[in-house]
Amino acid sequence: MHTSTARATPADRRRLFREQLASGRLLRMPGATSPYTARLVEEHGFEAAYLSGAVLAAELCLPDIGLTTSTEIAARAQQVTRVTDLPVLIDADTGFGGPVNAARTVQLFEDAGLAGLHLEDQTAVKRCGHLDGKTLVSREEMAQRVRAAAGARRDPDFLLMARTDARAVEGLAAAIDRAKAYVDAGADAVFPEALADVREFAAFREALDVPLLANMTEFGKSPLLTTRTLEELGYNVALYPVTLFRLANGAIEDGLRTLAIEGTQEPLLPSMQTRARLYEVLGYADWTAFDHTIHDFTLPPGG
Repeated sequence: MHTSTARATPADRRRLFREQLASGRLLRMPGATSPYTARLVEEHGFEAAYLSGAVLAAELCLPDIGLTTSTEIAARAQQVTRVTDLPVLIDADTGFGGPVNAARTVQLFEDAGLAGLHLEDQTAVKRCGHLDGKTLVSREEMAQRVRAAAGARRDPDFLLMARTDARAVEGLAAAIDRAKAYVDAGADAVFPEALADVREFAAFREALDVPLLANMTEFGKSPLLTTRTLEELGYNVALYPVTLFRLANGAIEDGLRTLAIEGTQEPLLPSMQTRARLYEVLGYADWTAFDHTIHDFTLPPGG
């Protein structure tokens, strides 16, 4: 078949993700904005891809406050996992409801071909982890959420990561205590959100012996640490959740301004992806081998 379809099975990718997290090497995980960008993430040599709840909401022109549903997120996820052999981790927000909803979400996301998800300890009316005014459920309620999710797994390799937003609400020590409780409840890994400095990243690593994710989102509360620093700190995943979305939107706005002012897109051509590169990523040649009637044209010079 063609190279724009994944060859690895979901089980293969879950095992790979587990192996990567146990390898001692840092996984670089950009957030994909679409199936196409997930394909680009793979082609550029990254180890895993991510689907951000904030991006999935923003694609629908919605704020990141828990407005999306588990079924529409699962449908988008399946479109992404179809085209990449990379393990894909997804943002499951608060589980889209109570513990039973978190359990159903796990199975929906397993069926969508994902390698794992993360659940957070905010209340259902959530907000971006780097904004003020967050509210949390109790430690016990989040532990129940984690236990329900862990118990719903049919594939034991499907990764369950617990995210705690407690640093900004209750302080660092409470965030670490919560993270330990979530691991005890069945979480395989931890995502400490909105840590303030390198010292706090180090404190989490010292306190926990499970895989840790560092959120390197732009314009947030955490410093943008290099991969070398994160490796030295002993982190397992460097997450870039909204980077590609912001880059794309910046380029689109620049293009719209140029088109409005110049009356032509001619000045934008040097910064555009060419037609030839677009078709290369889409695998036109491979589709041709599959069915020669699909692709029976020649690209123009310079295309």
